[in-house]
Amino acid sequence: MSTNRIQITDVRAILTNPQGQPLVIVRVDTSEPGLYGLGCATFTQRFLAVRAALLEHLRPFVIGREVDRIEDLWQQMMVNGYWRNGPVLNNAISGIDGALWDIKGKRAGMPVYELLGGKCREAAAIYRHANGADLEAIEEQVGRYVEQGLRHVRVQFQGYGGPAAEGGGPDGALGGAYYDPRTYTRTALQALEHVRNRFSDLEILHDVHERLNPAQAVEFAKAVEPLQLFFLEDALAPEDLEWFENIRNACTTPMAMGELFNHPREWTPLITGRRIDFMRMHISQMGGLTPARKAAILGELHGVRTAWHGPADTSPVGHAINLHLDLASSNFGIQEFCGWNDAVREIFPGCPEQRGGFLYPNDKPGFGIDLDEEAAKKWPCDAEVIQWTQTRLPDGSPTRP
Repeated sequence: MSTNRIQITDVRAILTNPQGQPLVIVRVDTSEPGLYGLGCATFTQRFLAVRAALLEHLRPFVIGREVDRIEDLWQQMMVNGYWRNGPVLNNAISGIDGALWDIKGKRAGMPVYELLGGKCREAAAIYRHANGADLEAIEEQVGRYVEQGLRHVRVQFQGYGGPAAEGGGPDGALGGAYYDPRTYTRTALQALEHVRNRFSDLEILHDVHERLNPAQAVEFAKAVEPLQLFFLEDALAPEDLEWFENIRNACTTPMAMGELFNHPREWTPLITGRRIDFMRMHISQMGGLTPARKAAILGELHGVRTAWHGPADTSPVGHAINLHLDLASSNFGIQEFCGWNDAVREIFPGCPEQRGGFLYPNDKPGFGIDLDEEAAKKWPCDAEVIQWTQTRLPDGSPTRP
């Protein structure tokens, strides 16, 4: 391959929805014939805004820049608009950042994890989601995962916030996704106790999804302490981070936090103060692999492990990025994984492979994953008004989803 300086010649955003979540994939083309990279810019709820930021603002800025200068370009993309650290811009930057790491791996003839220092492990331990309308359904789903070889399962009862609140608010109340925090905590505790009694050696996780006020979160974290969870996720909203100190003082339940974080000032105090046990930022939300690897190193210095966000609204390219960082980080903890249908595998040849309770890379250069754009066109993205985030308390008050 040529040793001449290689430049960015084009940036494209490819939208596709093969599994019920709009995905944003970024392709960066270069002046080297046949050399391109893929990155993830998936912000499912605002995918059109991310595409606009990519094509109207970042594309003109990066064309003609050298592909090798990842750090310099990331810093410049972050401040070029002056206003920074928001979810739309961060995801757009992430898409280009990931593609540049993919290109660098391809130029080196190495998987990206080799560029990050090499493997600390052969595969990443994963957890999957178990949810059901009743305890028996949850137990059945957990049992299937255990039979597959998983040792970690996240347990929810009737989704985030638990059973829908009956009544729909007072007379004249607006519509929305109603739930009752007290009903949620009671039913969630029942489900977690049920699974613990049936699967004594299982590592159990649970996602509060910021559905409790701070005092309720402290109470719930203390209530689940005897169940010895692997971690309790998003017990607090990003607006209430100071309350993690109260949880630490009340119980030993391990805490995981971060999927809504945009700014380093959100995760840095929690890591340096050792107020959480797992960082689980959405890597594209925080700006890409470049800032994520720095956060992982910060966590290593403070005894905080990684558990990067990895649901269905992380694209397979994003999952590959998660995985390469998982393999190279000594303080890796666990990886969330959603599983993929046949349409996803057709669109993204080279997807990481689940075998038992682990996710494996394919060891090809870069992130080892490609994109079939013709297959992607079979699954277009449709913009719609999102319903599940229109959450309300029993009195009709709007609240965080």
